[in-house]
Amino acid sequence: MENHAFWDHLPLLVRANSKDSVEYILQALWRTRTTGLDTADRGIIRDKLQLQNDAELDPLLVCLRMLIRKCVYENTNKEDIHKLFPSEVLPELQRLLTLLLQKFQREWREDVLKDQAALPRLKAMTWNMSTSNTETPDPVAVINLRLQNDVKFRYDDSEVKFQLERDTLDTMLRSMHSIAEQLSETDGPLNGQMPP
Repeated sequence: MENHAFWDHLPLLVRANSKDSVEYILQALWRTRTTGLDTADRGIIRDKLQLQNDAELDPLLVCLRMLIRKCVYENTNKEDIHKLFPSEVLPELQRLLTLLLQKFQREWREDVLKDQAALPRLKAMTWNMSTSNTETPDPVAVINLRLQNDVKFRYDDSEVKFQLERDTLDTMLRSMHSIAEQLSETDGPLNGQMPP
């Protein structure tokens, strides 16, 4: 976020006709953090900002989503939100966005905690190869997932089987090794990222 060009899109918010319009945009971005904005939401936001197309809108939305992430996921203190903005951001925009981000920060952090409590954690993953049956000796990948459900503090085992063509076997094994390495580097739950 240190790149100065990143902030060049924020002045588009000045085109919004009210504080409520900017608040709506931030709330819509939070509400769609896992899915991305649909066509209707994009149209409403374009109207609020008096934009003709998405070419100007998309960089602004990415900028706002990154601000939201910093406020919610990076443990930014409520009193320090204003420090996220460099001096080139218009003071009135800094004040407006700081106030709105402070207003929603606690609620959004609670949403994140609820999301994490509802999602099971992947604790272990194993896989092996077997043949589907004696008539068709094509390989079958068997993946066993061990999930911890934080709500009930219990483990659930799931098994997934799928048939592989021989030319995809090596690719699948490389992918599985890559996933296993990534999981070994992750202690906490696998958090979804907010789309732009």
